[in-house]
Amino acid sequence: MDKAVVKDQPEQWRLLDRRVIHRGHIVTMEEHDLVSPSGEKLTREVIRHLGAVAVIALDDDGRIAVVHQYRHAVCSRLVEPPAGLLDLDGENPLTAAQRELAEEAGLAASDWRVLADYCTSPGVSDEVARIYLARDVRPVDRPDGFVARGEEADMGLDWLPLDDVMTAIRDGRVNNVALVLGVTSLCLAMADGRVDDLRPGDAPWTMYQHVVVGKCHE
Repeated sequence: MDKAVVKDQPEQWRLLDRRVIHRGHIVTMEEHDLVSPSGEKLTREVIRHLGAVAVIALDDDGRIAVVHQYRHAVCSRLVEPPAGLLDLDGENPLTAAQRELAEEAGLAASDWRVLADYCTSPGVSDEVARIYLARDVRPVDRPDGFVARGEEADMGLDWLPLDDVMTAIRDGRVNNVALVLGVTSLCLAMADGRVDDLRPGDAPWTMYQHVVVGKCHE
């Protein structure tokens, strides 16, 4: 008997109406009226988002590059991987990840893999994100025209041993989802000896294509 494929399936319940409650700089909040397959009428709030990328940059000494970024929503300075929004119209996600690594960490990499794709909070938001592994890293100048502003001007850069970050995750001392998921995915791949079997950096991103590019709520 063939083994069942574990896979998310695109599906969309019938949308009756959609109202914009708030339109902000990064997100837009909408209220959707929809009908379930049983005929039940539901109202759901949806936070619309552009999507995001994050990078676990690993050096030859087993360290990863992290920033310490203030996050006002949780009133905390979090340990995070370099990351950013897919806010340039039509920008390729891998290109965006390379840009963010150069902007936030002053780094470039020769080898790019995909560690994980995830929906940040699918109960209320359509935000999707991809975490990359970057290896063979080297210092580079910040991109022309880039000026650090706001939180980016006050976050710095640090190199932490991968084992120390994994311990911090187990101990509950770090909470950024991209860091937690990216590092645990990397450690699992390393333990299995399958880092080189990870998807290439330009692998198709099905959920991003469905939600963001395909505009599933339009």
